[in-house]
Order: sequence, then structure tokens, then C-alpha cells
Amino acid sequence: MKSLAVLPAAFAVVLLSGCGADPAPAAAPPPSPAPTPTADQVLAGTPCGEVTGFQGAKNKVVVRGKTDCAEATQVLTDYFAKLTPAEAASPQGPGPVVFGAWTCGSGPNDPVTSCSTEDERQIEATRS
Repeated sequence: MKSLAVLPAAFAVVLLSGCGADPAPAAAPPPSPAPTPTADQVLAGTPCGEVTGFQGAKNKVVVRGKTDCAEATQVLTDYFAKLTPAEAASPQGPGPVVFGAWTCGSGPNDPVTSCSTEDERQIEATRS
């Protein structure tokens, strides 16, 4: 009879021995998407270097939205090349000057030139 009493205990040991094993490793979480820029980051923009502006002035270029630096520097280079002395001296400020999808200009004595498109691409150049 003793051997029958040991049998349930042995069976329980065999069953429970599998419970202490390490579980299979969890699958790696999927990669997270690129972080969405905050409102402050969008407002601050991305610096893109400098372009030479009217009468050789250096202008720091900043992009906002869906515009890259190459396009921004080209647009501002084209704008300053197209700007005439009469437009630059206008009491209302230079511009607006339109070329392609872009419209650029600034207020009187304003050190910032702004360019934008209807699809909300924006760039600025600030005289250094």
C-alpha cells in the first residue's frame, strides 16, 4: 500500500516540474514610428544655413513644414536675385514676388523675408 501512496505524489512532482521552467521570450515590440514634432519644434523650424541676400547681406534660412533645406535655399537665392532695387526700397517693403508656387516678401525695414506656398510650406530668411 505504501507504493500506491507514493504514486500520486510522484505524479504531482512530474506535473509541477514543468511549471518552474522559464517562459518563452516575448516577441520584440514593433518599432515605434518617428516622433511627431511638437508645436514648439514646428514653430522654431529647421535651420538651413545662409544665403546671400540683397546687396550681399547674409541671411539665415529656416524651414517649417514640408520643405527641405535644398529647396529653401534655392527659393531664397532666386528671390534675392529677382528683387530689384526699386522693390527693395518700396515703402511697403520688398515683394510680394511670385515665382512658381512660392510668394516671398517682407514688411518695410523688416529683417525677415518670408516665403510660402498655398500648401503651407514656409521658409524664412533673417538678415544676420
